[in-house]
Amino acid sequence: MIQAAVSYDARATEIREFEQPELPNDGGLLKVELTGVCGSDWPYYLKYPKSKGPLILGHEAVGHVDKLGKDAQRRFGFKEGDRVALEEYLPCGHCSFCRTGEFRLCKETDTLNRQGTVRYGSTPISVAPSLWGGYSQYQYLHPNAVMHKVPDNVPAKLATLALPLGNGVEWAYLQGKVSLGEVVVIQGPGQQGLSCVIAAKEAGAGLIIVTGLSTPADKARLELAKVFGADHTIMVDQDDLLEKVADYTNGEMADLVIDCASGGPATVVSAMQLARTAGRVILGGRKFQPIPDFDSDLMITRFLTVKGMRGHSFEAVELAIGMIASGKYPLEKMCTHLFGLDEVDEALKTVGGEGQQGAIHCTVDPWKS
Repeated sequence: MIQAAVSYDARATEIREFEQPELPNDGGLLKVELTGVCGSDWPYYLKYPKSKGPLILGHEAVGHVDKLGKDAQRRFGFKEGDRVALEEYLPCGHCSFCRTGEFRLCKETDTLNRQGTVRYGSTPISVAPSLWGGYSQYQYLHPNAVMHKVPDNVPAKLATLALPLGNGVEWAYLQGKVSLGEVVVIQGPGQQGLSCVIAAKEAGAGLIIVTGLSTPADKARLELAKVFGADHTIMVDQDDLLEKVADYTNGEMADLVIDCASGGPATVVSAMQLARTAGRVILGGRKFQPIPDFDSDLMITRFLTVKGMRGHSFEAVELAIGMIASGKYPLEKMCTHLFGLDEVDEALKTVGGEGQQGAIHCTVDPWKS
């Protein structure tokens, strides 16, 4: 029997047991080693158990391929025993987005807005074979799963950073186009903001500025941002943000602004104001509300390029795993909390700001007793 943490209601999780599923020739089973707790799991926890029914959350799983059908071995290029990181996407494989490598935009991955789709960490257990989330001892390997090889010498807690760090690579480097010597401002010092710091530093940014609040949690994260390569940090509730950035850049402002903050719409407005003429703005932190005082004319007069951003490409995750394996950055400093299956409720509440203090990136060990 397989044990998994099933979220059956908002803020309510229990351990349930599942039989090992019958596997098709094009599917498989992953023995989960460790699963990261994404910040998006918290709003899912509040919404999905009610709207979709009981489900197993978690979509940052690292583990070993336990079983793999013959057709799946040919399709994936993996074999039983291989250590892999699993992406959350289950794309169709044949649409224009999939064929051009942008499979995160495939309609089959849009479980929020499209009926009948499946995606790791957001599919109810009523959909066979139920094992769609990483907060489980085993996870089903769908025929369209996207996996990455993970070196055996990389600690599991670091390997679970493949997707959040992949987001940072995608947002700062592949989409933000940061290049040698450029000024980058990153709003929000959570795991996504810190990942963008690392990616921007690796890409050769000349000046990196990270903003946050004066809360104890943000203060600790801003200090960690400096460890990862940030040159300056600004607490926006204590200092004048625009004046500080103007001072640090001799009035030139930022080549690239990445908004990773999720607290409110004000950072969208400040992102436009922080960008220099012909600068670039990446909007990655969802606000879940309209933006008041949004001055679209500023985009025109400043000749700005503004891009909404979510998720990561295959290339970004591959680059992230390479950075993790290099040992160049003290990424273990991001790994703050470890929970067992019977503590998933506490893990989710910790990420949501209602549990333990000092969290950056939390993980769940399904074998922890």
